[in-house]
Amino acid sequence: MSETDKAVEIVSQFLEASMKPDPETAATFMDEQVKITFTGRREMANAQAITAFNQQRYQWIKKDIVQYDAVQKADHCVVYSIGYLYGQWPDGRHFNGNRYTDRFEVKNGKITKMDVLNDSAEWILTPEINREQV
Repeated sequence: MSETDKAVEIVSQFLEASMKPDPETAATFMDEQVKITFTGRREMANAQAITAFNQQRYQWIKKDIVQYDAVQKADHCVVYSIGYLYGQWPDGRHFNGNRYTDRFEVKNGKITKMDVLNDSAEWILTPEINREQV
């Protein structure tokens, strides 16, 4: 298995645990000094902080992962997870088709950096626009 394949597997297992949500298992895939940045430059300390943030923003949320892209750098791998978010807003409305791209850096078998980008903030600001709401 190549280094990029291993990195994609680590990210995939992390995301699987995150979506349950099982932050304790998700944390096992992250370096102790991980740097996590969500949209709006919100910095998170760990997998538990991600779960706590998502519990405030959504009743529940999952990812429809379309693809992974990975590239080997000199001392780490960069993995992109690309797809769509679906779930339920706090007010009970369901949604899907919310684009996301997560960028991970994986070094020595652990996620050392995670950047989260998605359309949620825009969707929250303009809820009157129909965005594949179900």
